[in-house]
Amino acid sequence: MKARFHLPGFTQHFMFNITFAEMLKHCPGFFREGVEIASVYGTFPPAMWNGGRFQFGRCDEGFIKQVIKMFNDRNIPLRFTFTNPVLEEKHLHDEYCNMIMRLADNGFNEVIVASPLLEEYIRKTYPDYKITSSTCKRITNADRLYSEVEKDYHIVVIDYDLNHDFDTLANIPDKKKCEILVNACCEAKCPYRSAHYNAIGKEQIAYAQHMAKTPDKPYTMLPGNNYRKGSDKCDYMDRSIFEIQELPNFISAGDIWEKYIPMGFEQFKIEGRTFNIIALMEHYMYYMIKPEKRDEARYIFMQQLAMNKVIKF
Repeated sequence: MKARFHLPGFTQHFMFNITFAEMLKHCPGFFREGVEIASVYGTFPPAMWNGGRFQFGRCDEGFIKQVIKMFNDRNIPLRFTFTNPVLEEKHLHDEYCNMIMRLADNGFNEVIVASPLLEEYIRKTYPDYKITSSTCKRITNADRLYSEVEKDYHIVVIDYDLNHDFDTLANIPDKKKCEILVNACCEAKCPYRSAHYNAIGKEQIAYAQHMAKTPDKPYTMLPGNNYRKGSDKCDYMDRSIFEIQELPNFISAGDIWEKYIPMGFEQFKIEGRTFNIIALMEHYMYYMIKPEKRDEARYIFMQQLAMNKVIKF
């Protein structure tokens, strides 16, 4: 039995995730049966290929190399969230994004894609990368999903609106190839989701261009880049693990082991790139730690986070 978790934020949650990986190695008795870290996903800002969540900041080459090495040395691949849906041909040759791809091009690391244009470029230019089909594609039709699974992808991330469509899930031809987002904070069947991804993509490109030209000047968000009328802020992205349990797309920890793993699924995504570390810690505790061990695991984990200067008491 395997429960392979894809964890968020190899930059903003860098040492948080390294510390958690060390706890899995040294305190396996805390963890539910079969828990593995399948990957840590995210981006090195200000990469314009990034999508899904807007990312501020700038990572230099030295930091990029350090992050790649520290995760790969622990047998954990990085998985780049290069899911920007509004990329054009001119963006494919971005110097910073291609530097990232070259530095991590060792046959072990992975990339998530949504844009056919970028996917084709990566397959031709960096053929050793394992490619994941993104949930940003919003594939909610059963036949389209089955077709996607049969394509040459390492993993296909299923749209969370299918999380409890067990008729569709049962007929997926290769369930081990599919990844399920278990803790979505978004509304079910959100009418703004695709528009939100597009707005984030436009903003990420503008921010990357700003950082390339005038990195020392403040960045001003694009005027009028709203993904829904009258608003550029989602009210749901900061929901806690306790709040999301009322949502129809939520998958409980118990359901993972009692329903989804017995069906043949073993890949599970925890979202949280923009969560604060206390919120993210509770998601990790809920999904990967045995219920009777959570208090002790949380205590040990927080001690180690303090030792690694991730948090201060």
